[in-house]
Amino acid sequence: MTKGGKNLVILGASAVLIAAVTTCISLAIYHNSGDIYLDRSRPGFLPDEAEIEEKEKEPKSDYTFSENGNIDAATIREYMDNLNKEAKNIEAIDSPFDARALSDETFGL
Repeated sequence: MTKGGKNLVILGASAVLIAAVTTCISLAIYHNSGDIYLDRSRPGFLPDEAEIEEKEKEPKSDYTFSENGNIDAATIREYMDNLNKEAKNIEAIDSPFDARALSDETFGL
């Protein structure tokens, strides 16, 4: 290896080392100073008790299919029932290419 190549490797390694050290120091300061919790203080990041209770009272309308577990006739039947229900909701849209198709009411917001 030539002298210039050796110097380039040393320069690259030292740059990576300096970047890693300064990143670790800045993350330690960010955590220890409590600034890590500033982003969570914005509305919606850490829900207060009223938001948690309100969310628990809402009926669960979303269906999530289990990624793990056995696939049997009952599981397939449950999946197909929920799929057909969603398909009927989609077919109920009068004009799917109208601006109303993207409204908040259509998405249940």
